[in-house]
Amino acid sequence: MPHPLPTIATLDTSTDFASVAVLHQGQLFTQQSRGAATHSATVLPMLQQALQSAGVLLADCALFAFGCGPGSFTGVRTACGLVQGLAFGVQKNVVPVVTLLAMAEAARNAGAGDEVIAVMDARMGEVYWARYRFADGWQTVTEPTLSDASQVELDAGTSVCGNGVLAYPEPFSALANEQRYPDILPHAADIARLAVVAMAKAEWVAPRDAQPLYLRDKVALTTAERLAAGVAS
Repeated sequence: MPHPLPTIATLDTSTDFASVAVLHQGQLFTQQSRGAATHSATVLPMLQQALQSAGVLLADCALFAFGCGPGSFTGVRTACGLVQGLAFGVQKNVVPVVTLLAMAEAARNAGAGDEVIAVMDARMGEVYWARYRFADGWQTVTEPTLSDASQVELDAGTSVCGNGVLAYPEPFSALANEQRYPDILPHAADIARLAVVAMAKAEWVAPRDAQPLYLRDKVALTTAERLAAGVAS
């Protein structure tokens, strides 16, 4: 009898931390590495190893998913391109998963509760952030946003996760320790869990229609802007 959960392959390269996951028969097989400069060279071998650990072939995957952003400009493009190629090759569909939602999923599983703000360091003195509420599934309260960390809308009873808490500590200094989950980054395992939900709702796209989520038009400050903002070169 077929297992009720589909076999799904997922990957994320939106930060310096790259991860892949294969969900097969309800079990997750994962691999991860650090070093953004090597993501394009390491992700496919990691995925092959995860597939081997799961005992499945690429063609056995019912769906592919990836962290579509926000995040590193090069990283989200890398993930999108790789998944498009893999899915097209075996004629399967793709689920783009918002990286901030994957962080919220991880935080909730870590005990953060049902009200979560995910905050990712966007460099250049800014953060990517979004607010989510879990009530019979995830609801987006505040759409993914790029802003100064001081503009993140905090309130009592809401947990905050992500490396933006460490990169810009002052706006989050009033949070209790149990509200802070600074070590959480997007991970392919959480993307896989969210992809199962998306698959049940038929929320997928053809490989050619998978797109990164960009919130910023420019990827670096000019020298004058860096000096004006006091950002170290």
